[in-house]
Amino acid sequence: MKFQTICIVILVITGFAAAQDNFTFPDGFLLGAATASYQIEGGWDADGKGVNIWDTLTHERPYLVVDGSNGDVADDSYHLYMEDVKLLKDMGAQVYRFSISWARILPEGHDYKINQAGIDYYNKLINALLENKIEPMVTMYHWDLPQKLQDLGGWTNRELAIYAENYARVLFKNFGDRVKLWITFNEPLTFMDGYASDTGMAPSINTPGIGDYLTARTVLIAHANIYRMYEREFKQQQQGKIGITLLSFWCEPLTPNYVEACERYQQFHLGTYAHPIFSEQGDYPSVVKERVDANSKAEGFTTSRLPKLTSEEVNYIKGTYDFFGMNFYTAFMGLNGVVGGTPSRERDMGTIVLQDPNWPESASSWLRVVPWAFRKQLNWIANEYGNPPIFVTENGFSDYGGLNDTNRVLYYTEYMKEMLKAIHIDGVNVVGYTAWSLIDNFEWLRGYTEKFGVYEVNFNDPSRPRTPKESAKVLTEIFNTRKIPDRFLD
Repeated sequence: MKFQTICIVILVITGFAAAQDNFTFPDGFLLGAATASYQIEGGWDADGKGVNIWDTLTHERPYLVVDGSNGDVADDSYHLYMEDVKLLKDMGAQVYRFSISWARILPEGHDYKINQAGIDYYNKLINALLENKIEPMVTMYHWDLPQKLQDLGGWTNRELAIYAENYARVLFKNFGDRVKLWITFNEPLTFMDGYASDTGMAPSINTPGIGDYLTARTVLIAHANIYRMYEREFKQQQQGKIGITLLSFWCEPLTPNYVEACERYQQFHLGTYAHPIFSEQGDYPSVVKERVDANSKAEGFTTSRLPKLTSEEVNYIKGTYDFFGMNFYTAFMGLNGVVGGTPSRERDMGTIVLQDPNWPESASSWLRVVPWAFRKQLNWIANEYGNPPIFVTENGFSDYGGLNDTNRVLYYTEYMKEMLKAIHIDGVNVVGYTAWSLIDNFEWLRGYTEKFGVYEVNFNDPSRPRTPKESAKVLTEIFNTRKIPDRFLD
């Protein structure tokens, strides 16, 4: 009887230790936080910076932003970048994901005119990070296209694939000796919608079902151009890694009858960009090609609204990655159905999505708290694309402000637990995580009404003081202990 009791105690202790191990971050796993240039920098016309499409939208059509605000000053990180570095150091962050403003480096968008003040600014930020043992992870494009390039048609113009390559070369030449983690594009799914509605994201042009697909092709070729150019000209010396960040949502079938509806949703949203780069076959997903081709024909188009990738382009784009950047926030429930005008991507997809009213809400209408969906989406990506290294480049929760952000704390701890289950139990190859966002900032068309930061920023104070919220304290504990605190374990 005594022997049995000892065995049971050992089993319980062993089981508890194993459970704790499942909520510990692996060796080499990078933890940190993320921001984006237009959302935090301010200095919109400082020191030779050119105008970008968000400057244009917020100045000329402020009514598109819910509070009529803009990013002219924002968090003033153009001047207060050392404050941000201090916050990261205080948290114990190992990595900081930030973006470079194309128009701050190349005011005209083209590489014949380089703004040295812009180069100097990012050099100072990068050097300060490295001095504090924080690895810079640089996004080349986070939605703020130089207006001069938008005047040429923006991302619907295939020539931008060449201009983007030229811009990237300037970045590699100036920063590649120290920056070893690069992201070409952030969420092309989101900024392609800027060409699908005249009330949406910049440039806010109403060409649905056409302009958005033209954008997809240009961005895929631009990404491949940048990756291949780095391989040819810089990789041997600089030894950096390049990926692309894609937005994904989990789609849970409303009933078992709607599995295909959710699969279509995944392929139209994530697969449009991921399949050409990460799959063995390359090219757009077959369901996307088939449905857009069929709808285009039925609508009277002689050629498909989805521009074809040639066999050369398919092979050129395929495999252009060192890691898969993943932005993940929430989930939807899917069913068959047609929404959207003619033509539109929504109509092409043929899936209607909704959210369970029982899922906890945030300040963002689209963001409900669904932790279990994170693990499912990580597994979907791993299974679909051969388990590539996944770097979670955004994950976060919005509220209306306040330092006691209990709901954000629960969001982070619950989502991180699901990510760690995917790593330890399912074998998904997740290599890093940056929380969105380091500081409250300009939240695009929602202005300053929704807060994602783990540090509060007082936008009424010209000095823009930063104050840690409860979530910053909990993330600091997680970053330093490299595990989920016991009090958050079931």
